[in-house]
Amino acid sequence: MSSLILGELLNGLVQVITNDGKVFTGRLRGIDQTTNLILENCHERMFSADEGVEEIRHGLYVIRGENVVLVGEIDEAKEEQTDLASIRAEPIMALVH
Repeated sequence: MSSLILGELLNGLVQVITNDGKVFTGRLRGIDQTTNLILENCHERMFSADEGVEEIRHGLYVIRGENVVLVGEIDEAKEEQTDLASIRAEPIMALVH
């Protein structure tokens, strides 16, 4: 993952998926050459097929670059309209090494 491309997302709202299947959302405040990420107002989203999405607030959070699988930009207008309590989905499986 190139820090040059991710630099375009600085100060924007992003979603990060890690190799253990966790999903984090927050404002990207920093990145380095090893793709370590700093997220502000970070929260982890835990998905369930039976219940709505549960969110765990982490505040300022650092994700090690070696754990990052995917970083995506979030449309903030759509994010505000999303009812997470109504979303049902299986959790993402962890990567097998």
